[in-house]
Amino acid sequence: MHPFRRAVEAGDHEAIEAMLAEHVVFTSPVAYKPYPGKLVTAAILRAVVRVFEDFRYVREIAGADGRDHVLVFKATVDGKDVQGCDFLHFDEDGLIDDFMVMVRPLSGANALAEAMAAQFERIQREAVGG
Repeated sequence: MHPFRRAVEAGDHEAIEAMLAEHVVFTSPVAYKPYPGKLVTAAILRAVVRVFEDFRYVREIAGADGRDHVLVFKATVDGKDVQGCDFLHFDEDGLIDDFMVMVRPLSGANALAEAMAAQFERIQREAVGG
């Protein structure tokens, strides 16, 4: 089991944040622009934990060089089923420098977009250390 998966499944936010590079870029499945930086990425991941229900990883796919990893997940958001993938890329120091999430179906993505929009102010406060 990949250490990132282990940390997520254990709810270990400190371990998750420790795996993020300072220059990580988070690409959301429901936002147009990517979010650069460790603080905002960590805040987004904490918000995701608050909005996903019954979250579980169901498969791992690793790149041959160990620098790319895909974690397939299932969850619900506001009663809607969501299936998705976390695409992780690791820099030369072994830290996540690119984190992209894709989700389906559209009804689940819409529910996720609404739930995350409700978290936006808190994400912004946490991203600046407040």
